[in-house]
Amino acid sequence: MTAESDLRTLLRDLRPELHPGRYVFATVPDGVVPAGATPVVTVGETEGLTLVLPEKEAVAAGLNHSYPAGWITLRVHSALDAVGLTAAISLALTDAGISCNVVAGFHHDHLFVPHNRAPEAVAVLERLAAESDGG
Repeated sequence: MTAESDLRTLLRDLRPELHPGRYVFATVPDGVVPAGATPVVTVGETEGLTLVLPEKEAVAAGLNHSYPAGWITLRVHSALDAVGLTAAISLALTDAGISCNVVAGFHHDHLFVPHNRAPEAVAVLERLAAESDGG
């Protein structure tokens, strides 16, 4: 699969997929992922290792956590140097009053939105895709 960089194509082909479950953000100052925790995202920061993981795993590991989120994957294979995708989805979600934390993977972009608004966020993204279809 070739990575896409054309903004209109990226938006048209978003195909947002909501993963089941609740995900949370936590940090481990020593940089060690607790046993039994399987983060879907890790980010190294000066203050420690940020983890995005299933809420049940954070609770089981005794981690302080915040921002219960729904995890949405944009199934379009976006190029890492594509211009405008993050801005376009951020604007659409901003207009709906939905906060969003974006993480770029090698193949796809991943969005973490408030868990209770995740289905609404998917609908917003589906509308954005339909409006970008040009038809």
